[in-house]
Amino acid sequence: MKETAKEVMAREFLTVPPEMTIAEAVQVFRQAAQVTGHPVFGLMVTDAEGRLVGMLSMYDIFLLLRPKHIHIWGEMSDLDLTGIIDAACHRAKAMLVGDMMTTDLITITPDTHLLHVVDIMIKKHVRRIPVIEDGVLQGIVYISQVFYHLLNKLTERSED
Repeated sequence: MKETAKEVMAREFLTVPPEMTIAEAVQVFRQAAQVTGHPVFGLMVTDAEGRLVGMLSMYDIFLLLRPKHIHIWGEMSDLDLTGIIDAACHRAKAMLVGDMMTTDLITITPDTHLLHVVDIMIKKHVRRIPVIEDGVLQGIVYISQVFYHLLNKLTERSED
C-alpha cells in the first residue's frame, strides 16, 4: 500500500481571508481548536476564489508582538518591558492578516509520498503543509498526524 499525504491530511479546516484583522483571525484560531479538538497553530489564508494565498501562524503573531528593533537595541533584558505586551496587542488587533501572513509556501499534492512529506518537514522546519490539487486546496498535513500515523506502523505486530 502506498503511503501518501491523503492518508494523513486533515480535510476539515478553517481558512481566513487576507482582509481579516488579526483580532478576528485570533477568534478563528480558537474556533479551529474547538472544531479539531486540539490547539491549532496555523491557518491557511485564501482569496475570494478559495485559492491559497498564504498561511498565518502562531510564529507570525509572535513576530508581530515582539519589539521590532530588538536586534538593534540589544537584548530583551536591556528593555523595560512594562506595558509592551498590552501596547503590542492593542496595535496588532487592527492589522490585516494579509500584511502578516507568510506567502512563501511549500505545498504538496494528495499523492505526495509520506516519506517525501517527512523529508520536507525536516529540511524546511515546517510543521504543517497545505495540500493542493489542480490549484484547489484539499487539506493540510500536520506533523503530529504524520508522527502518529508512523507511530502506529512502528507498533504494529508482525504476522510472522
